Amino acid sequence: MPEDDRTTPADDGLVMWLTGLSSAGKSTLSRMAATQLRERGHRVEVIDGDLIRERLSPDLGFSRTDRDENVRRVTVISDLLSRNGVVVLAAMISPFREARARARAELGERFVEVYVKASLEACAKRDPKGLYAQALQGRIGEFTGVSDPYEEPLAPELVLDTEHESKQRCVARILEYVDARRAASSGPVAAARAR
Repeated sequence: MPEDDRTTPADDGLVMWLTGLSSAGKSTLSRMAATQLRERGHRVEVIDGDLIRERLSPDLGFSRTDRDENVRRVTVISDLLSRNGVVVLAAMISPFREARARARAELGERFVEVYVKASLEACAKRDPKGLYAQALQGRIGEFTGVSDPYEEPLAPELVLDTEHESKQRCVARILEYVDARRAASSGPVAAARAR
């Protein structure tokens, strides 16, 4: 593939960009989907926002500029992986539409926006680290959904409502989407394999 051709899917490469509030279920769904996609023969990589913060972006804070830079870095990694046939599951809060739009522009047809939807109340109840409680008490600043905005996607390819759908059903919908994309991009041979 030509080096500057970034909009053409290559060998089933895809970036499933899971966005949503903290504790909405992005990482859990990504890990579960990755296991099943590997069993189906896909090359898969999970890019988890917490791990990226710890290992790749420890220099970044939570200002809008830093959040956008974090998304930019993950976009670069996702581009390199998906251009080489990897299905990327990027579990990122990525709260701002503009940053996600830039990722879409960079990744082209390989970018699939997945809105992992859950209310602030549901996420606060699930929160294993107690971060929402601290944010609501004012002890954590710049916390998405509490003291910082979260801009919901306007037209995502998938909406996974983790308050009303089971984890298994949400994962099944990710797999169905990947299978449909694989069949559409690769023709009848791939479609037969995907069944």
